[in-house]
Amino acid sequence: MSETLTLADTLTELIASAKAAGAEAADAIVVDGASVSITYRLGKLEQLERSAGGDIGLRVLIGKRQAIVSSADRSREALKDLVERAVAMARIVPEDPYCGLASVDQIAKSLPTLDICDPKEISAETLIAKAAACEEAARAVKGVSNSDGASAGWGRSQVAIAASNGFMRSYESSGSSLSVSVLAGSDQGMETDYDYTSAVYFADLKSPEDIGRTAGDRAVRKLNARKMPSCKVPIIFDPRVARGLVSHFLGSINGASVARGTTFLKNAMDTDVFAPGIQIIEDPHRQRGLRSKPCDAEGLANQKRSLIDNGRLTSWILDLRSARQLNLAPTGHAARSTGSPPSPSATNVYLAAGTETPAALMADITEGFYVTDLVGQGVNTVTGDYSRGAVGFWIEKGQTAFPVSEVTIAGHLAQMFKALRPANDLELLYGVDAPTVRIDGMTVAGT
Repeated sequence: MSETLTLADTLTELIASAKAAGAEAADAIVVDGASVSITYRLGKLEQLERSAGGDIGLRVLIGKRQAIVSSADRSREALKDLVERAVAMARIVPEDPYCGLASVDQIAKSLPTLDICDPKEISAETLIAKAAACEEAARAVKGVSNSDGASAGWGRSQVAIAASNGFMRSYESSGSSLSVSVLAGSDQGMETDYDYTSAVYFADLKSPEDIGRTAGDRAVRKLNARKMPSCKVPIIFDPRVARGLVSHFLGSINGASVARGTTFLKNAMDTDVFAPGIQIIEDPHRQRGLRSKPCDAEGLANQKRSLIDNGRLTSWILDLRSARQLNLAPTGHAARSTGSPPSPSATNVYLAAGTETPAALMADITEGFYVTDLVGQGVNTVTGDYSRGAVGFWIEKGQTAFPVSEVTIAGHLAQMFKALRPANDLELLYGVDAPTVRIDGMTVAGT
């Protein structure tokens, strides 16, 4: 706790120095962190990295001008130079009519207590043992021929933010991860696949044996993949790729994009974007959530909300700046780093589960495509056009029949969202989550 107070005291002094140097308002953020990461391949430790350090950032405002400067050096001379550079820059940069701190009455009055920091520090030896077990389980799968290696990591960060409007916040967070990638087959026909797990608490990670076996099984199942002729069929998105659909939606309702008019959903507020019954929920206060936080980076309260309620769009993702541009109330979605101003960003978001099992969701599909991997970045949230390389399994008579690769799936996000049907297998594992999803009417472009 004493170190947290020291960080807060450093920021308070920095803000006072900025105001004494001519800033009309200021805020500052400091981030300290420590981490350990290892890579283990073919039964041997390949890489071990330990890091510890921090960064401090200062934003000063003079009228409608703002400047941001950051530094890893926290000596008194360095912080004095930081203040001088920030104030000098703020005097000459162009005006931004929408910049500014929160008013005193906008700042959150009370903050929830969140369980987002594992008190246990994870040793390199523990990480090595987990990675070794993970890769061993993957390589033990019949048909696996090589390994890209297993990785394990742990990190903890301490953040403090303060502003001249009286806002002060400090907290600690942690995260651990484990992953493995292996190859199956021979030079004439090789496939690769992976699995991973991440969590706030190390003890909440999936077992290394489960991660390894899943990665190995996935790689072997993809062997002898076929190309398919172009057609329009129902598509099933595996949960690990269905998450991407939620991310595309979040990008399309980001306040900065809405204010610029660079999203196909710019006029969609209070309209039916998804089918009736669909819920997309954000929960910034989820205990042990990977993106949980007690308030936003500008000191505004955040809350659990349905971004999509019964198919209808209910909210943009707004920070103060984008809210001012749109003449709307901010939604408590500001995030920031030491070297950049606040910007809109969501926290823990998930597509709510439906009522059908994944098997029932595809039981009536005569021919379709079960997608397990997506390739490329062919998604345009300005126009809504969607085109991605895809890998997976062909569906025949409601069952996956054989592996498929080297095809493209295409559609338009507006139609895809309206046609989306979720299964009942939602797991809250990451910052953005979704169950298995079915979308009818998409195009598969193949041979």
